[in-house]
Amino acid sequence: MIDHTGLIVSDFEKSKKFYSLALSAIAYELLTDVPAAVNGRANIAGFGELSTPDFWVIHGTPNVPPVHVAFRVGSRAIVDAFYKAAIDAGGKDNGKPGIRAHYHPNYYGAYVLDPDGHNIEAVCHDAPIND
Repeated sequence: MIDHTGLIVSDFEKSKKFYSLALSAIAYELLTDVPAAVNGRANIAGFGELSTPDFWVIHGTPNVPPVHVAFRVGSRAIVDAFYKAAIDAGGKDNGKPGIRAHYHPNYYGAYVLDPDGHNIEAVCHDAPIND
């Protein structure tokens, strides 16, 4: 089981704002914001649910190639909400919400590129139920 993951971004404040807006649609929020002056390395922001950050954004030279991170969500409506929130936050379309049957019949995902070109996805694996 993965405990946490993260990626490196070139413009920390811009990315922190992007992720704060985009991830709010999946009930993630900014939980930890540690300036470089405190940790001695880099500005770091931790996002997650409740009190546990599990997705980290770190200021520095962005990962090359860009990273793909997929967030599992509980409904197709949440995938749709994520896509809209991420696009409204300045993300670039990299795959509108829809079925990706080549993965499996109920794979419903949406893909958005963040400010550094990282491919961020929300995915629901469940069959549709009145959502």
